[in-house]
Amino acid sequence: MRKLFYMGLESYEARYTLQLTEWNRRVFERRGLDVVYVPGSTLDNTKAISVGQVLDAHGRSYFAMSQMMNLVQMMREGAVTGEDVVYFEDMFQPGFESLGYIMNQIPREQCPRIFVRCLAQAIDPDDFVHVWGLQKWMSLYEQMVNEMVAFSGGAVLATNEEMVAHMRIAGWTAPIYNISGLAFGKEEVLERIGGAAKIKDFGLRSRRVGFAARFDQEKQPGFFMDLIEMYHQLTSEPCEFAIYSGGPLRSNNPEYVERARRMEAEGTLKIYDNLKKDDYYALLNDTRVLFNCALQDWVSNTVSEADTLGCNVLYPAYRSFPETFANDPNRLYVPWSIDDAYHKMQNLLREPHHNMGLISDWNNATVDRIVDIILGQGEQWNRAGNRYRDHVAHEKYQVVKIEE
Repeated sequence: MRKLFYMGLESYEARYTLQLTEWNRRVFERRGLDVVYVPGSTLDNTKAISVGQVLDAHGRSYFAMSQMMNLVQMMREGAVTGEDVVYFEDMFQPGFESLGYIMNQIPREQCPRIFVRCLAQAIDPDDFVHVWGLQKWMSLYEQMVNEMVAFSGGAVLATNEEMVAHMRIAGWTAPIYNISGLAFGKEEVLERIGGAAKIKDFGLRSRRVGFAARFDQEKQPGFFMDLIEMYHQLTSEPCEFAIYSGGPLRSNNPEYVERARRMEAEGTLKIYDNLKKDDYYALLNDTRVLFNCALQDWVSNTVSEADTLGCNVLYPAYRSFPETFANDPNRLYVPWSIDDAYHKMQNLLREPHHNMGLISDWNNATVDRIVDIILGQGEQWNRAGNRYRDHVAHEKYQVVKIEE
């Protein structure tokens, strides 16, 4: 590979995208890659999501298409060659179809290899594209990306084995690699609290359970609020239940927000909204358990952030999480079982988990796995053929075994 043309995401203070390019940049520099960060233009400087869920609907489209215009100009001027790689941080890139239009009309030896990272979309029946009715055209878009990636000699990067299975079921034919995690920069996160020495002792932390997922239907915030009510019915032991939001609390189901506001008025729930990242990390560093109940969460940066900052994590044994947690029964609860979630939450409120830090260590190496794959050194992550499920049982990392 001569050069890597990096198609990053627009930065939102309320989302991980503000840090994502920096996390990648540190690894690219350490690995000695010649990287061109293809720029895009933003509609405004608010760095907030006003329309949409994962990214701003207008902002994502505007940034991605302006970024594609810059890439196309580089291709026309000969700055992008057949020895190069174009890496898309997210396969949903408005304007991507222009690559097919161009690459089918220029000499094949001038076409760069294309690598795209998939974060679910229409292949997942619980994804927000199904909530909004976008699945029909999104499925067609995904097939177009699949065809272009295969044509270029690149690959699709899945984030877990379950996603690989969904891709195969959907008939994707491009090479698929499982990078087994999200890009993450553990060192950068620790720097924001002043270093690892500033991680608060578990016994000195507030007795607090946090919820940091988007407050949308597919994240099931109603289950979290049910859990809070169950807790107060079964015990009088003080515990703060908190919602962490990088912007104003909002949802694709307004009933969730109305219920949360009622509970806050009653004193059973605390809402921390409009949080800057440093403020969020300070709260995580004083939280005992981060709780998740998402139907749709293929891998989650919130896991890595909490695990980095000494906070226990409790997630449903669903979708990617059994792989993420190496099938750890103490940090995975039976999906939709409020009784199982309650008892495991109580246990994790008492003491830190013995494998604290291993998940974030693993995800901290995700960008290295991506670089290995692009350089042709990551064939152990290739999921060719129909034996992709054989890899599910493999331990991701050496967990600490506790004697019964």
